[in-house]
Amino acid sequence: MNKRTIHKIIVTFAVCSIGFLSISAIAAQDEFQQQMTQQVMKAKQKLKEAEASKGVERQKLMGEHMQMMQDTMKKMQAMKPKVGMSMQEHEDWINEHQKLMDEMMSQMMDEHHMMMDMGGMAKGSGEMDCMSKGSDDAHKH
Repeated sequence: MNKRTIHKIIVTFAVCSIGFLSISAIAAQDEFQQQMTQQVMKAKQKLKEAEASKGVERQKLMGEHMQMMQDTMKKMQAMKPKVGMSMQEHEDWINEHQKLMDEMMSQMMDEHHMMMDMGGMAKGSGEMDCMSKGSDDAHKH
């Protein structure tokens, strides 16, 4: 097997694992949030594929990931809780929305670091490395 095939197998396995883990999260989501979760997971798979690729293929996949993130972000910004929800349902909806936004921010930061690495800047070596992925408050909105 060549390296490309091995990378695809690894990416597929990782995405499937994430999918199984996200099933429990989907239970508390409304239909629109479930759709957004699926789109965010597809984008994450695209980013993993980009990470496993090199050169022009990597740039192409990163461009596709960036477009997926932009499309999903527009939809997420337009999302609103259903009218008539109880206070608990509203809080649950907000928590699920926040989880989705956190996942998107994490992916965008990963993409940012990959772009910096491609441009010759190592992680943590430049002014552009503005947030630590370990900070819980770094990407709250």
